Amino acid sequence: MSISQDIAETVGLQAVAWLAADDELLPVFMGSTGAGEDSFRANLSDPDFQGAVLDFLLMDDAWVRRFCDDTGLDYSLPMAARQALPGGGAVHWT
Repeated sequence: MSISQDIAETVGLQAVAWLAADDELLPVFMGSTGAGEDSFRANLSDPDFQGAVLDFLLMDDAWVRRFCDDTGLDYSLPMAARQALPGGGAVHWT
């Protein structure tokens, strides 16, 4: 599934907002990335930061399901959005 940059950024922003509202998962993200509250707020609309949030969410299928269920998105959309954001292109090993 290929999506536009605009849709990818919208999904990225939804992921950031969803993560910010999750009192249990947000500290895990902050601890694993070293991001502080100020940098989290300052980078909400940054596609690179949105990609980092999607990278984090994509580490666990349960997180992806919760995010998609809560936002009404198709389960494949977070990965498609990540691939469309900076640094998310498919890796070719050959």
